[in-house]
Amino acid sequence: MQNYCTIYAHELGFDTIMATLKEFFPQANINVTEEEDRKLVNVAVRKGLLGTEKKFQLSYRERAKPSYQISELDSPLTQNLAGMLNFVGDLQSTNEEVKGLLMQKIKTLNFECGVLCSPLVRTMLTGFIEQVIQQLDAIVFAQPKVIIGKSKVQQFLDKNLDLILDLNGKCGIDDLSVHINSQYFDTPPENANEAQLARKVNSEKILKAHEVKINAQLPVIVAEDEVELRAPHEVAERVVVLAITTSVAFGGSSGEGALSYLAQYKLQEAVTPRERAFLQNPTQELKGQETWKCEGIWTLMWALGIVDELPFPDTLANLNDIPVEQYPVGENKNPRDFIESMTTLRGKSEVLNANDLYYRMNWACVDAHITKQAMKAVHPGVVYERHYALNWLINYRNQPWDEVTCDT
Repeated sequence: MQNYCTIYAHELGFDTIMATLKEFFPQANINVTEEEDRKLVNVAVRKGLLGTEKKFQLSYRERAKPSYQISELDSPLTQNLAGMLNFVGDLQSTNEEVKGLLMQKIKTLNFECGVLCSPLVRTMLTGFIEQVIQQLDAIVFAQPKVIIGKSKVQQFLDKNLDLILDLNGKCGIDDLSVHINSQYFDTPPENANEAQLARKVNSEKILKAHEVKINAQLPVIVAEDEVELRAPHEVAERVVVLAITTSVAFGGSSGEGALSYLAQYKLQEAVTPRERAFLQNPTQELKGQETWKCEGIWTLMWALGIVDELPFPDTLANLNDIPVEQYPVGENKNPRDFIESMTTLRGKSEVLNANDLYYRMNWACVDAHITKQAMKAVHPGVVYERHYALNWLINYRNQPWDEVTCDT
């Protein structure tokens, strides 16, 4: 048997799959066995006394703890989903908005059901697969050139079997639903300390004052004693690289010139793979994406104490408001001087206060997008980029810059 496709959904779906299986194949011989982390459903279908027996297998597994985000790698499936999230993040897409929705949906997935069969059996499974994914608002990861597919390469399909994204970056839809069942919301841990709870309450007060939607079920964030902030020189080095890449994005220098500048001051190792790819080929589309890193620069400059405040995110940051003498790069400037001069950061409590607030604001932005509501109180792009920088700053899940996730 070969891997035909894999079904993923937020709602746990074993009972639905089994009921649909029996509906479509009422005379089938169905055998269910359990392995370490999954259930194997072996199905044999025979039409007529002398008909050829056709077989297929379903391989079903769930997360250890159903959720709406990937906050810990607590099971083989969660590890697989984290890898899938990074895989999709690295793909170029003809529709970045749909790609972003796919990444949000991946975070919410709670089960995986692989469909294994021979090519001769695929046609008879189409109706079964269509009904399952419609009932469960599922997505499908399908192999190249399959009957249900829309691409010659591996691909993600929505519940209507329309193309979400393939490995070449092609997209065939304009929107993707992301629904969350409230029963999967985390509850604040019983051992949350007073500082964590107070931080949550204070963030919610700020959101209420600015008429930003509040999800009271969102958990507290990590405690101070569990956080190790990035070192000041590492933060300063990251600011330098971001300042160089955004200079290219805004047309202040060429990609080739930026790479030469980085080599001159031996900063090549501080450049991430995505940043290097951008500097080697700074297309207009990538330049547009990279300009958003101004918000990351401002956030990290705030963490270093260079700018005094992280203002409410209803307007874009203006890097011209940072005095020239305090900016890390520029004419006749050695960026190493800036890096070496940075020896302190704001305290953990202040950084975590900001992280908690942007975590909750980012949830409101995602919710507004999903429900197609206008977000007027804050700028979603600003919120996301600052949340991204803050998550990197607190070493969220020990993720390097290119792989930071803003789970909500």
